[in-house]
Amino acid sequence: MGTRMTANGVSTCQAGQEQYEKFQSGFGRKKRTLVQYDYREKASGELFSCMASTLDGCRSKRDSWLKQKGYTKQT
Repeated sequence: MGTRMTANGVSTCQAGQEQYEKFQSGFGRKKRTLVQYDYREKASGELFSCMASTLDGCRSKRDSWLKQKGYTKQT
């Protein structure tokens, strides 16, 4: 399954930018919408990727990751 976030299975996220896309998981009445999120740190180029039920949830996880790694978010 291809997405607009990947090329040949590799994230296309550029340094200092974020990408996200919504998708549905499950089947029947048990479907739920999730957000796939990628963020590439500007200085090191390290990729952070996660899934959560909301974009705000993903960004919160990203901020925790940046804090743990000692990075500051650069917009």
